[in-house]
Amino acid sequence: MVAVNTCKNLVLVSLKVAIFCLVGCTNQPTDQQLEVWLKEAGDRNAEILAKQAKNIQQSQWNLVIQGQTETGKTVTLNWSQLQDLATVNINTVDANYIVNPNKLFTFTGIPVSDLLQEFMADKNITEITFVCYDAYQVTIKTEDLLKYPIILAIARDGQAISRSDGGPIYLIFPYTQYPETKQKYDDGMWAFYVTHMILGTETGKLSVNNQEINISKLDELQQVTIKEEVAYGARWPSDKIELHGVRLKDVLSLASIKMQPNQSVFVRGKPEIYQKSSDEQTLPFDILQKCDVILATRWGKDKQPIPASLGGPITLAISKKCPAETEKVKWVTFVEGLTVK
Repeated sequence: MVAVNTCKNLVLVSLKVAIFCLVGCTNQPTDQQLEVWLKEAGDRNAEILAKQAKNIQQSQWNLVIQGQTETGKTVTLNWSQLQDLATVNINTVDANYIVNPNKLFTFTGIPVSDLLQEFMADKNITEITFVCYDAYQVTIKTEDLLKYPIILAIARDGQAISRSDGGPIYLIFPYTQYPETKQKYDDGMWAFYVTHMILGTETGKLSVNNQEINISKLDELQQVTIKEEVAYGARWPSDKIELHGVRLKDVLSLASIKMQPNQSVFVRGKPEIYQKSSDEQTLPFDILQKCDVILATRWGKDKQPIPASLGGPITLAISKKCPAETEKVKWVTFVEGLTVK
């Protein structure tokens, strides 16, 4: 189960497919309607790309390696270091180049296997998760990363990869040289704007107004279970599942924070798009008092820890019993902090 990357420059493509499917319908759209729809899709496409591109230039881009690293600490590779490590060329089609799907490109990048050999602490780690600027994520088996030349590309045909083409860091697979990789990892696994690489799953910890709380402390709080259709995407099941965790208001109490009625909580996640305060990640005081807004740390009937492949170890979840205004709030993955403001 692989989620579609909604920021993968697919708005226009999706609309064209939808229009094509309408050809066989009795009430076909007029040429004027088609023209309007295509313009709207084009405008939306441009809006998405502009939003992704603003504020961060290629030279400012880093790759952050976290999880079960050799030192137990976060490793940050800056753009200059990434360029030095980009020593491998892979000739392959580009799964996202729909204009000519058979066109071969030469991608230059960093073999993920080199990063694993350098930074991975436990050779028994079975999965590596790549997190993108827009909160998209993909998870690949470690054995395949060591077997195939899967790379984090920073150049295509000798040119830096633009944001509109998935750069500055673009996770690519050697489809042409190793066709079996396409069977294992479909087009949706080619990840745009990669910012983080997580080895296994991190040890859960949370910053609450700059006070660090470990997941073991969250386990000591009253545990709550909600059963919902999750709004994370990624590899989560599509039916209702049980999520187990602690109420947001109880976490604030643990940190000795007493919210005032005019205050709200910003939920910050690892992906860059979740780093800046927005209404879509902010919950007001009254909502937290009325219903179950939880930080989930386990899922399913057997209460398994939430792995990185599902956005764990800590995620935000909201009960459907909450007021309608919470429907606009994102279910944040890789939750790292809470800020009361």
